[in-house]
Amino acid sequence: MSDKPSTAGTGNPAQPENAAGNGKAPSLKVLAQYIKDLSFENPKAPQSLTQKDKNPNISINVNVNANPIAGSDYDVILTLNAEAKTGEDVLFNVELIYGGVFRVEGFPQEHMLPLLFIECPRLLFPFARQIISDATRNGGFPPLLIEPIDFAQMFAQRMAEEQAKGNVQAPAVTN
Repeated sequence: MSDKPSTAGTGNPAQPENAAGNGKAPSLKVLAQYIKDLSFENPKAPQSLTQKDKNPNISINVNVNANPIAGSDYDVILTLNAEAKTGEDVLFNVELIYGGVFRVEGFPQEHMLPLLFIECPRLLFPFARQIISDATRNGGFPPLLIEPIDFAQMFAQRMAEEQAKGNVQAPAVTN
């Protein structure tokens, strides 16, 4: 019995066959990243900048969408909304729609949704987080540093909601 991993089917032990069986090594490439929309509102300025007596309540909403562009290229959109309030007064509201164009090749079809809804937003998030932080700081507030997001848990929750609605299939994404 051998301790080496099996490379059956390739004829070349240095290049194992990928899971899709097409002989092509799986790859995920970021072709472009962009800000689609950025909005920062400070409706009570300058009074909102002087109220430092208590910490505001901050709510953050996150959404991920993916759309095929052409061939193996996909547009993945990460939407972040953050609102800070003291009582009923809005201190600031920031919205960022941040996108990335990804080339996904050589992966089995069953891995496409997790790649597009977990791995791609995980790659985009640090850049989007920095943009939100800069926008709040430039708006006169301390920088808002959003905690890391568990995109795998978000994806699992979204899939469970889709199945509960009776939509057995996940959002259609083709390769």
